[in-house]
Amino acid sequence: MTSPAGSAPDAPTPSPRPAKKPRPTLDLVVVRTEQLGAHMVRVVVGGAGFDAFEDNGFTDKYVKISFPTELPGGAWPDGPVDLVALKEQLPREQWPVTRTYTVRSFDAEARELTLDFVVHGDEGLAGPWAAAAKPGDRLVCSGPGGAYSPASDAEWYLFAGDESALPAIAAAIDALPAQARGIAFLEVGSGTDVLDLTVPVGIDVQWLSRDGDPAGETVILAEAVSEAEWLPGTPNVFAHGERGAMKELRAVFKARGVPREKLSLSGYWAHGRAEDQFQAEKKLPVGQI
Repeated sequence: MTSPAGSAPDAPTPSPRPAKKPRPTLDLVVVRTEQLGAHMVRVVVGGAGFDAFEDNGFTDKYVKISFPTELPGGAWPDGPVDLVALKEQLPREQWPVTRTYTVRSFDAEARELTLDFVVHGDEGLAGPWAAAAKPGDRLVCSGPGGAYSPASDAEWYLFAGDESALPAIAAAIDALPAQARGIAFLEVGSGTDVLDLTVPVGIDVQWLSRDGDPAGETVILAEAVSEAEWLPGTPNVFAHGERGAMKELRAVFKARGVPREKLSLSGYWAHGRAEDQFQAEKKLPVGQI
């Protein structure tokens, strides 16, 4: 079609983006649990639903755990659950509530997923569930998602995070070559939250205690990273945790001249926010890191 005189040619109509393929539902059962520290519980899940798990190869792989809190009756229906079909059948206000958790590890031969939960009494939704979990309990989730694995050719590695990032950092350290060098800055509530990690000889693990102060209310992580003596060369950085702390770290990494392509920086949660509000704010200025 010819454009009128003086007008611009008609712009081509952009092709619609293909819809994202829904991640499969993993309808699992608790196999066993373990108390790792004062405020962390490990839950190992498996069962027939494990067959739907497709490893994406990332160390920071995560699943979105669904809780039937909003379902009529507040419990999963009998039989296998299909989250996609369930959401098609129910109004949004009755959709299950979701929480995002990193897969600490998975064992294809044993057909098991390991998830670590931070627990602070009856605070939150996932933590109390994990604290009370027992063999045979159901855990329904979707995934995995993910985007990070430590670069194999890094000069050295820098990890930084609070309790929420410990599973992802530990999984990344597990994947490092034996000759890897680097520093891991790990923020916890107190010495009773320090975990026993297996790390390469060249990785210096520095546990940073808040001495009982609430998570999200200190700057000890950014201060430690800023004041530390860094190794020569450019690090491959993985820094995840509370959103405000990640904004502080962003300034540190910028001042240190860390290239964007060497940096994985993200908020896992935000102080004073439930995950639903935190996820919604990611699209707003306050949620940008």
